[in-house]
Amino acid sequence: MSEPRWLSAQERQAWLALLSTMTLLPGALDGHLQQEARLSLFDYNVLAMLSEAAERTLPMSELAARTSASLSRLSHVVKKLEGRGYVTRCTHAEDARVTTATVTDPGMELIAALAPGHVDTVRALVFDQLDDDDAADLARIGRKVVRGLDPQHWILREPAP
Repeated sequence: MSEPRWLSAQERQAWLALLSTMTLLPGALDGHLQQEARLSLFDYNVLAMLSEAAERTLPMSELAARTSASLSRLSHVVKKLEGRGYVTRCTHAEDARVTTATVTDPGMELIAALAPGHVDTVRALVFDQLDDDDAADLARIGRKVVRGLDPQHWILREPAP
């Protein structure tokens, strides 16, 4: 058995910073959204991805990709959002095998009301600590890490900054 490839001191520091960010940031963002609208960060992301889509509609499989979720997790959350009147689901008109999700007018109103505060929170927690070069580095590094995890991830189809 070969010796493990241990992290260098610099890699360890980078890993611990990333791990701490992954642990602390979702809770901080969740707290704001829970307080404002009883939504989780994931709920908000589902509504946001739908609000940005053409005709505010996406196939569930594409919505799962855009939210980095399994179809089962997404179905559970969409059902909850449907019960609150923020999303509807239906069978695709041209392909009965495809289910689509659409953000409703009340869902759009909710996203429009929450977005300014959410962006302020993201800015305060992340981008106010970074200069423009740091933000560009974060985007570049994040894309590299995502590519290693999922070379087909939807974010990689977006133009690089």
